[in-house]
Amino acid sequence: MTVTIPLVVILAVVVLIAWRFLGLRLWHAIACLLCGFLVAATALAPDIRRALSAALNWLTGQ
Repeated sequence: MTVTIPLVVILAVVVLIAWRFLGLRLWHAIACLLCGFLVAATALAPDIRRALSAALNWLTGQ
């Protein structure tokens, strides 16, 4: 699965909105970032990648 720049930009905007309007603190964002980084190094990473790919394909109709 190739993560494109627009997906990264959309997620960055979501984080910015959460930080600005939902009270997301910097340490919350750092904890989420570290959690994602550590999960990417586990055996679950390929399954998560496949699930994300399937969801994106379903959303885009491919």
